[in-house]
This record gives sequence, C-alpha cells and structure tokens, in this order.
Amino acid sequence: MSTIASSVAGLTTAPTATDREKLSAVAKQFEALFMRQMLAAARKSDFGGDKLFSSQALDTFNQMQDEHFADVTAQSGALGFATIIEAQMARFLPSGDTRGGSDTTADGSK
Repeated sequence: MSTIASSVAGLTTAPTATDREKLSAVAKQFEALFMRQMLAAARKSDFGGDKLFSSQALDTFNQMQDEHFADVTAQSGALGFATIIEAQMARFLPSGDTRGGSDTTADGSK
C-alpha cells in the first residue's frame, strides 16, 4: 500500500469541522482503506495464467488504479460502508452541535 495521502475532495475535513463532519470523513477514509485491502487481496490471486505482460511498472499502475478506485468508491458512497459506520459511531458523539476539539463528555461535564 502506498504512503501517498488521499487528495480526493471529501476525504479530508476543515479544522473547524463539527464532530459529525469529522466522523463522516473518517468513515469514508475507512471505507477507502477497506476497499484498497480488498482490491490488493484480489490482485494477489493467481489463476495460473502466463506472466507475459507482467512488470513492476504494470504492478505500480494497477496499485495506483486500485487506490484511485477505492477513493472514488468511498467518496460516492457506492458500497454504503461509510454510512453504516457513521450511523453506528454517531451514537457515541455528544448531543448537540459541538465543534472539533471539545473536551466535554456526553453529559456536558468537562
């Protein structure tokens, strides 16, 4: 997996984002990571075909292609994993519109 940061719009958040917006971005990032892992595992499968067109350059291209596909899929919400993760994790957010960096607990105490 590459160490290149994702630059797809919507997978990052502004510093002033609410906790819910941050949760949404993280859920999409997780979905993209999950898709990358699935695609990498699928690429490792060998069906006994010849390696006539195999090269390091092609492997790098396929990896970049898979990463872009994972980012686009997560951003579009095609699989719906991010939506489900966000809904499940939102239960643990404090109620009301809180800004990021808040150190209050769910009952409003510090």
